Amino acid sequence: MRTKALLLALAFTSVCMAKDIKTVMLTTNPEMHCNNCEKKIKENIRFEKGIKSIKTNLKDKTVTIEYDADKTTIDNIIKGFKKIKYEAKEVKSYPQKVDAQTGTIPVSNKK
Repeated sequence: MRTKALLLALAFTSVCMAKDIKTVMLTTNPEMHCNNCEKKIKENIRFEKGIKSIKTNLKDKTVTIEYDADKTTIDNIIKGFKKIKYEAKEVKSYPQKVDAQTGTIPVSNKK
């Protein structure tokens, strides 16, 4: 009986603690154009609350961030960029359809 109660409690806890993980793609001004820009962004933005992962793409000049929506918002992430003298803007054409692992837009999502 104790084992069943413990398993039930663990299952309930894991369901209640499910995180709302989202992905956003941003562009920056000044544009990210070199490895130093990439490094500056990754080393500073990772300390913002709720950030789970950061992928940069120098070719597209974009930053893809996976974040916990229970802990932060896109506006807060953009404010984090302001702290390091970058203006960030959300890429609206592909909201939350970015592959968080590669930082790219899957072919099936492109218009």
